Amino acid sequence: MKFEIVDPFNLKNMNKNLDPIFLSQSRLSIIGLLYQSNELEFTQIKDTLKLTAGNLSTQMQKMKKVEYLEIEKKFKGNYPQTICRISPKGIIAFEDFIANMNHFTNSFSFTQHAKTDTTQNHL
Repeated sequence: MKFEIVDPFNLKNMNKNLDPIFLSQSRLSIIGLLYQSNELEFTQIKDTLKLTAGNLSTQMQKMKKVEYLEIEKKFKGNYPQTICRISPKGIIAFEDFIANMNHFTNSFSFTQHAKTDTTQNHL
């Protein structure tokens, strides 16, 4: 006998709709922050998200590689300054990711899930 698994939420295609760049908590936080602010200094992002400079730099380079961020290095007085901006491509990708996540989470009815009673003693 062959059983067919029903996929009413189309979960098998969900992976195709979620940009893997944003599946990292750090990258999702960075792009979300820049989406709200459009541009920030490197140190503002680092301090706000409590990331190390090395980790932030690595995550930003991954997003720059796919053209979701623009990074501008310049001087403010005698001090180096790194300005980070979300690109138009990054805005579209982030909005698509959020829309796909909303579709995914709205596919579930959490009230239908039976709660188990974990307080029972099993002898």
